[in-house]
Amino acid sequence: MTFKSLDDLRAACLDLPAGDEDAEIAVSRRQDTLTKPQGSLGRLETLAAWLARWQGRDMPRLDDVRVLVFAGSHGVAARGVSAFPPEVTAQMVANFSAGGAAINQLAKAAGATLSVLPLEIERPTADFTRGPAMDDDEFLAAVAAGHDAVPEGADLICLGEMGIGNTTPAAALAAALLGGDGASWVGRGTGIDDAGLRRKAEVVQEGLARHATILADPLKVAAALGGRELAAIFGATLAARRKGIPVLLDGFVCTAAAAPLAKLAPAGLAHAQAGHVSAEAGHRNLLAGLGLTPVLDLGMRLGEGSGACLAVTILRGALACHAGMASFSEAGVSGG
Repeated sequence: MTFKSLDDLRAACLDLPAGDEDAEIAVSRRQDTLTKPQGSLGRLETLAAWLARWQGRDMPRLDDVRVLVFAGSHGVAARGVSAFPPEVTAQMVANFSAGGAAINQLAKAAGATLSVLPLEIERPTADFTRGPAMDDDEFLAAVAAGHDAVPEGADLICLGEMGIGNTTPAAALAAALLGGDGASWVGRGTGIDDAGLRRKAEVVQEGLARHATILADPLKVAAALGGRELAAIFGATLAARRKGIPVLLDGFVCTAAAAPLAKLAPAGLAHAQAGHVSAEAGHRNLLAGLGLTPVLDLGMRLGEGSGACLAVTILRGALACHAGMASFSEAGVSGG
């Protein structure tokens, strides 16, 4: 997919399918006939209906689940905003390829196919306190890479990221899109100390000041304050919507990366669920600001798509009940 300009991308973001309401209603009606008090499976029932709407089928399935992890490097990492050096990004990409990371194990456990897509990790984005992290062409190329990574016909996409320093651009994006200063959104990320946390807040604030004139435009914000892997997540989220594929978002970085779509279009993230709420400061407030309720709350803050992938098991449980339970009439149980 090639986006010729920000306006071209903006037009795509404003032309989003609404999903299959009839399929969602059919699932809800079936839930009401099953051998249980109505609504007693709680969110499992609404998750099954959500899958139906965005897959466009009244009997959803999870035969083809994909985990897409995008990796990028950040110039702002040189400002001492992470406890780990920038070269860890490439090292972790190699670890993913060797099967040694947490996401490799979680993808196996979830019955999902993992793909890791590094985006010019040898060439960091610019330090956003000195200028835009990416120019329009760089940003559009990263969005297109994410868009093209989403396969036709997948049943579910889980999105994740890897990039040393990337909680700093995520905090800057959250502040730009939802309001507040740097201190309101930064967290300890990979484990920085108090001095590092103050430095991180200052860096975010510098970025917001540097780009104050474009903060009302979500796409310009994503280019100026984000990163290649964040732009790719945005592109993948957009592609999934256009291809009729539901999405599980991972943690703070992933949610911030997708957030511009919610700011551009009403119900822009209706096809997405938050796989979990991260322990990273700011994620809970970001989810609240976007109207997303996490599936899991396990105190995780790893990234890599780990929380989103773990939530697949909950969706599998929801579908197992929806497809496998007997109705009151089938079971000969009174009360249905």
